[in-house]
Amino acid sequence: MADPRVQQEVWGKNPDTWIASPYAPMGVLRPIDGGYVFNGRWQFSSGTDHCDWIFLGAFLGDRDGNRLNPPVSLHAILPRADYTIVEDSWDVVGLRGTGSKDVVVKDAFVPDYRVIEYAKVVDGSQAKAAGLTNPAYHLPFSAAFPLGITAAVIGICEGALAHHLDYQRGRVQVTGTAVRDDPYVLYAISEAAAEIAAARAALLDNISRLYDQVAAGQEVTFDRRAVGRRTQVQAAWRAVRAVDEIVARSGGNAMRMDNPLQRFWRDAHTGLAHAIHVPGAVFHVSALTQLGIEPPQGPMRSMI
Repeated sequence: MADPRVQQEVWGKNPDTWIASPYAPMGVLRPIDGGYVFNGRWQFSSGTDHCDWIFLGAFLGDRDGNRLNPPVSLHAILPRADYTIVEDSWDVVGLRGTGSKDVVVKDAFVPDYRVIEYAKVVDGSQAKAAGLTNPAYHLPFSAAFPLGITAAVIGICEGALAHHLDYQRGRVQVTGTAVRDDPYVLYAISEAAAEIAAARAALLDNISRLYDQVAAGQEVTFDRRAVGRRTQVQAAWRAVRAVDEIVARSGGNAMRMDNPLQRFWRDAHTGLAHAIHVPGAVFHVSALTQLGIEPPQGPMRSMI
């Protein structure tokens, strides 16, 4: 969706170039002739040590560098030489392997052709202007971006369930009762398995319906996007709650550091803490749209 010059800069010499992507607007682009001066600090740049470029969220500023009001969101694309990775800035209880470090940009010049308007990405007009016909490019950004985060969380929950089954198969509880003879634990296992499977099904059904809609050339309305985000958020919470139920029935030994179950549990909760899974504003807006009420302008709408 970017200017062809950007595509050439990023992939012209190496089509396998990786790009990191902290999309949250944590910096300000100050306009100058031919582009912008960029400053800011971003958290959670996953896999950033392995990337040669970065795709950063930003707010448009005025000539003095003050953020405009109402805010205008942009995306800026920068090469590795224009930003600094902050070492030792990812020390967490879960998902430690993502290497989601902070990055800092200080007085970097960003040519105007390396900047994309966030609103045009969200409403699909950027893809249309670029002549992209593959329906994947016309999916709402608010549906495509969270998909990878939520799919990973549900996958972690599936891994937790698989390990839990292996762990419980021959386990005898401190009471002397084998797990296979405990109807309460068996009930919890089945319920959790059904919930995790339902979370996967809901996520896939939701994105498949949206894909079919854009493939048919139909517009994805705001209220449909809101319902889609509600489904995606709830799928993550549903799966992680199910993991909580089986972990609670795994005994104290499941919390030992040499037992992988505690790592699945930590990773799932860390993934659930991602901003894309915060339900409050998403559920609020979704309920308003289903009641036929126009949600107010502001932060709530930006999550849809």
